[in-house]
Amino acid sequence: MSTVLEQPKTPASSSGASAKDFKFKTHPDWCPGCGDFSVLSAIQAALGELGLAPNKVAVVSGIGCSSNLPGFINCYGMHTLHGRSLPMATGLKLGNNDLTVIATGGDGDGYGIGGNHFVHTARRNLDLTYIVMDNQIYGLTTGQTSPTSVKGMKTKSTPYGNVENPINPIPLAITAGATYVARGYSAKPKHLVELIKGAILHKGFALVDVFSPCVTYNKDNTYQWFNGRVKPLEESGHDVTNFNAAMEKGYKWGDELPIGVFWKRTDLQTLQDQEPVLEGGPLATRPLGLSAEQKQALIKEMM
Repeated sequence: MSTVLEQPKTPASSSGASAKDFKFKTHPDWCPGCGDFSVLSAIQAALGELGLAPNKVAVVSGIGCSSNLPGFINCYGMHTLHGRSLPMATGLKLGNNDLTVIATGGDGDGYGIGGNHFVHTARRNLDLTYIVMDNQIYGLTTGQTSPTSVKGMKTKSTPYGNVENPINPIPLAITAGATYVARGYSAKPKHLVELIKGAILHKGFALVDVFSPCVTYNKDNTYQWFNGRVKPLEESGHDVTNFNAAMEKGYKWGDELPIGVFWKRTDLQTLQDQEPVLEGGPLATRPLGLSAEQKQALIKEMM
């Protein structure tokens, strides 16, 4: 595990990059067929289509199968602590608000141990994108129930069936204060790319919850199970500014699983817009205001 901000291996000096510029020499080690492959490709495609340069993007993750993602994409990356990707992403964005900051992880990392951070990052409307690869199970620890596992699901930790009600991240994000709330499906990559592009362009906290099947441990929520159920919201003429409609669609589960943008609002200021200290530009590029002697004294004290 590393908490060091790593340099992009081939940073672009200006915009005009493409998806291939975000490809990294390290190949993902996920199980063949894992939905996370598609999510990684969609993020790379979205960044490329937006013309962002690798050295202007940072991806931050917690712990889990999906949280290995920063190691497979060519940009700044941080692999942090379990459930702590959003606090790290918050510090990164406030330290250098010129960066496009994306947090990635899974349902256990984001809605379980990281649930408190998820709610409060949404409440603050921080200008960053959070992409959650939601496979309804703990894959890295070999198949226990997660916060989004459905009631009755039989797993290694619930051999007689899960007795807990699952978290529903869509209405949770909306009521917590997120200003862009969407859900994608890893088997619909073009649709997912558009959702991620919209999230990155949105000014405010954006959640993209992605159905990303675990082919090894989740034998219930498979590609075959999802394929006949996912329905793009665009096809129903959904109004993304209608709170009641967003909540109603967000609660749907069963024979119909809506995907797309549920909720979007642009009338709320971001945390960065309201923070006076950031009016002078990114903190990371400002002079420290210390003399050489003061710097050396601080370094000596901390060493």
